[in-house]
Amino acid sequence: MRADILRLAADLARRGELFALATVVRREPPTSAQLGDCALITEGGTFHGWLGGSCTRPTAVREALKALSSGTPRLIALSPDPGAVDRPGVTVVPMTCHSGGSVDIYIEPVLPAPRLIVFGVAPTAQAVARMGKVLGYVVEAVDPEADKAAFPEVDCVVTDLHSPEVVQRSKRDPAHLYAVIATLGEQDEEAIRAALLLEPAYLGVVASRKRFAQLRETLVAEGVARDELDRISNPAGLEIGAVSPEEIALSVLAEIVQWRRAQEGRTVGRPTGAVEDTAASAAEQLDPVCGMTVNPETSRHRADLAGQTYHFCSGSCRKRFLAEPERFAAPAGAG
Repeated sequence: MRADILRLAADLARRGELFALATVVRREPPTSAQLGDCALITEGGTFHGWLGGSCTRPTAVREALKALSSGTPRLIALSPDPGAVDRPGVTVVPMTCHSGGSVDIYIEPVLPAPRLIVFGVAPTAQAVARMGKVLGYVVEAVDPEADKAAFPEVDCVVTDLHSPEVVQRSKRDPAHLYAVIATLGEQDEEAIRAALLLEPAYLGVVASRKRFAQLRETLVAEGVARDELDRISNPAGLEIGAVSPEEIALSVLAEIVQWRRAQEGRTVGRPTGAVEDTAASAAEQLDPVCGMTVNPETSRHRADLAGQTYHFCSGSCRKRFLAEPERFAAPAGAG
């Protein structure tokens, strides 16, 4: 790959900007494209590099933007006879170059690493931060008492709960921002307010249901909207019987992974060895926003509309539903 493309890619990645790399992986002459020719396409559609004749550029840009939107790679074939190409997994488009050759281009979206913001300095907060780094997150520790000694692995330590820099970074890509509050009795309410302002895709509070109910009522009395608090996952984490800080951190990050994959449109598999109950499966419903399967008996997020109850995988999906019910609700009479 060309050095200038590598330098540009490194610069964009450092700034947390989206882009796609396109590489010629197959060619049939006559064509000016050569194996290994490459280009970088930014989120704004700017094209840098070479993929053959200028006639390939609009197609490469269009398909790169689709790859960035979906977050998945694409293999495209530009052929003068698209109808004759029949290869599974390949998107075939007409080759408009006059040369008459064909070119296959592999397009790889490069997305910024997901960000994890951890509030608190307790052992559980430290464990969440450590495991987050192992999973590839950009991790920030936020707490007035936080320092590098407690969080040696994290990318950034912030002592101001309402740091403008944290808010600014969070606005770049809120869809891939996750926040965990593990303050455990120290400035819980203030940490929740700060986290809500970041509008993360996932927000979990490590606390008992009883403790969170108290926090919730205090925050509502102070003017925090109930709908905002409905976004919060509590107790944060999957129910795995976690006890130690490391086990709790594992359960919290497992819930974040589950939530991420559901939002990406992927099916979350059942645990290995789980016995599927036919009646229970029949009773399961689909989250009308993201399409994830939800068990109505255990779901914590629901809404009633026009005599029908809808169940959601998370508070954020419920919030989106309530904001645009006409978009997601089933038509009247549907069942």
